[in-house]
Amino acid sequence: MLAQHKQQLVALFDQALAAIGASGAAVAFERPRVAAHGDLACNVALQIAKTLKRNPRDVAAAIVDALRVNPAAAGLIESAEVAGPGFINLRIAAAAKQAVVREVLRAGERFGRADDGGGRKVMVEFVSANPTGPLHVGHARQAALGDALANLLAALGWQVTREFYYNDAGVQIENLALSVQARARELLGETVEFPETGYRGEYVIDIARAFLARETQVARDGAPVVASGDVADLDNIRRFAVAYLRHEQDQDLAAFGVRFDHFYLESSLYADGKVQEAVQAMIDSGLTYEADGALWLRTTALPELGDDKDRVMRKSDGSYTYFVPDVAYHVTKWSRGYEKVINVQGSDHHGTVARVRAGLQAVARARGLPIPRDYPQYLLHKMVRVMRGGQEVKMSKRAGSYVTLRDLLEWVGRDATRFFLVSRKADSEFVFDVDLALAQSDENPVYYVQYAHARICSVFAQAAEKGWPFPFERAPEVDLAPLVGAKELALAAKLAAYPDVLRQAAAELAPHQIAFYLQELAADFHGFYNAERVLVEQRDVREARLALAAATRQVLRNGLALLGVSAPERM
Repeated sequence: MLAQHKQQLVALFDQALAAIGASGAAVAFERPRVAAHGDLACNVALQIAKTLKRNPRDVAAAIVDALRVNPAAAGLIESAEVAGPGFINLRIAAAAKQAVVREVLRAGERFGRADDGGGRKVMVEFVSANPTGPLHVGHARQAALGDALANLLAALGWQVTREFYYNDAGVQIENLALSVQARARELLGETVEFPETGYRGEYVIDIARAFLARETQVARDGAPVVASGDVADLDNIRRFAVAYLRHEQDQDLAAFGVRFDHFYLESSLYADGKVQEAVQAMIDSGLTYEADGALWLRTTALPELGDDKDRVMRKSDGSYTYFVPDVAYHVTKWSRGYEKVINVQGSDHHGTVARVRAGLQAVARARGLPIPRDYPQYLLHKMVRVMRGGQEVKMSKRAGSYVTLRDLLEWVGRDATRFFLVSRKADSEFVFDVDLALAQSDENPVYYVQYAHARICSVFAQAAEKGWPFPFERAPEVDLAPLVGAKELALAAKLAAYPDVLRQAAAELAPHQIAFYLQELAADFHGFYNAERVLVEQRDVREARLALAAATRQVLRNGLALLGVSAPERM
């Protein structure tokens, strides 16, 4: 039901509670498990019965009596009944259920949007792949989840920045450079021993060829890097290979429909002295100590963060462990004004959460910064298994050891890839079934949802062909009174749930809830369509049902847009 109706309903219960001497009790509603029991249920009588020293059913009956005599309930509450030990089951009046159709038609693409964020800044950091190879399916899941979450927060009034953090420093980049150097020498006819920890995918050969051809590579936000063609110039090979792979990742993300507002290089943290500044702040906090030639962070001094032992910051060889630059990076996020930050990462990063937060608390203590203990927030996802032809696909020829985002896009396209990757709770195991993603059947969730949208478009085309064009210019004024069938009202109720779904999905960092909702909405539409003829002779009935269909089409379109999925008019 619409937000204003919920507010009215709470106000009616508040008045009823005041009438029986129980002012101030919290009122909440839920949907009964059995639809036949009503539209909403309330257990407030069970909560206050002990305080009132009365039987819960008697309290519920008194509340129901107060509701029935309140003239303000007319047009909103059709009936109220006591059930079980003291539940109150409500049936909402048809007119209140129908009102959402008018609201959707008036709001259009703005339906479901809100100003909960109030224009406050939030950063969503996602993908953040090392530029050492093509984006794999794990990065693809991050891209789908992160972009949908960013879209969702923007729809709820947040000022969203999408950031990609490049881990362009360290051993992995060195291994990449040595791998390209080895392949380049092989292409020149030399016999070389390939690095034991090198990257073996065919893409390394492609980079080597481009390097020898003295090509120029430009990443989206980087300066041009010109290949020298000199296989002894390892520094140039390193810079060229990173630029080459960054450019390739940019192309894949563009094909996936994902954009970023800002790219941040790990190497800049060292070049600008940010890592050393963060280390010094942690030392100044008094939460570090030296032992066995290493510098340690006493994370156990912050037990509320959940780390079970202290962590090495600087190893005996003078190099920093990987969480230290992450702390420095997040200090920059805070200094840039992002008081809310969400990191979308693989579940293999679980162990770094407490360390990064502990490091930030140490910096906060030393520098007097009000960084919250749960900063940043994390959305951790499990990896993806890919099935094709009934067999698990574990690698692609080009990458050498894993399935890539480009593979998925070539096999099933952008829409199916994005919908599938966001359609399960992030921390659940997920199997991407390529054959299912290609199937034109009700079992394919993205096809099922998109088909509902296309079917509605077809209905309006048929109406126009019959000489019954729907009056879109006055759609919000169409009489909705004929919408009294069970399937019609169920569909209207599902439309009304959309704004709450968005709020809950944002609060729980759970964009999969939007995908679930869209499948349920499609099911309710198909149920309505199969139960009721839309294009009937009777004009008022026909226009009311077309208005319901138009509202459904709009909400399907709105929800799909948040997931980055198209809403086709024909299929």
